Amino acid sequence: MEDPPRLVASDIDGTLLRDDRTLSPRTAAVLARIAAAGTPVVLVTGRPIRWLPMVYEQLAAPLPAICANGAVVYDPATDQVLRADPLAPELLAEVARRLRAEVPGVSLAVEIVDSRQMRHEVHYPLRWDADLDAIRAVESPEELLAAPAVKLLARAGEQDPDVFVRVVAGALEGLAEATHSSYSGLIEISAAGVTKAAGLAWYAERLGVDERDVVAFGDMPNDVPMLAWAGRAVAVANAHPAVREIAHEVTGPNTEDGVAAYLEKVFELD
Repeated sequence: MEDPPRLVASDIDGTLLRDDRTLSPRTAAVLARIAAAGTPVVLVTGRPIRWLPMVYEQLAAPLPAICANGAVVYDPATDQVLRADPLAPELLAEVARRLRAEVPGVSLAVEIVDSRQMRHEVHYPLRWDADLDAIRAVESPEELLAAPAVKLLARAGEQDPDVFVRVVAGALEGLAEATHSSYSGLIEISAAGVTKAAGLAWYAERLGVDERDVVAFGDMPNDVPMLAWAGRAVAVANAHPAVREIAHEVTGPNTEDGVAAYLEKVFELD
């Protein structure tokens, strides 16, 4: 029997959460049991810190989180950022310049203050990220790009995200990382080398855990670096084809507690 993992890492949306963004009691209970027995569990997400409370309120206890696609490592027990790797203002300015030259009508937003706040251009279309006090429109490009940002967000109307991300990645090659985690045409941009894999590798090293002893779960292209890095890469059945292609195993869909079912088997939970 193969030894159980020494670290459990999971994406949140489309992986742990059901489609209505709720966490099933079964999944919450499995995560709590594993953590209580001494195996660390960490959430690895594109979400900003300010979107974690709606997940934490469904867990037995808040779990550490690697946010903004690896740019922020967050300890909820102390409300502290353990590590942040933002895009500096001068880099943001060059990224924005290239995007505006390559993508007609692009609209930009930035996650700042370690993703506790967001600033966006007036014409940037807010979706479910309209959470009041933390979000504000800016009047000028200079103000948008004035502070270090753990993530830059780009939209340009309705786009095929797989095509759009290739356009953006080509424009930013060697300068920044571009990925996506939704089907709405939103592209997420981080500093060069900043991915879920990089954030998780830093966290695992801090715990003294080798990548061979990590099991990681995901569903979208922003999860691919993490899954390629982890010793056990598990896709949920509803995952994007790029994720299913590189995963070692496929578990049930997010709507049927796929992560919980896999962990129950691996950790031999009754």
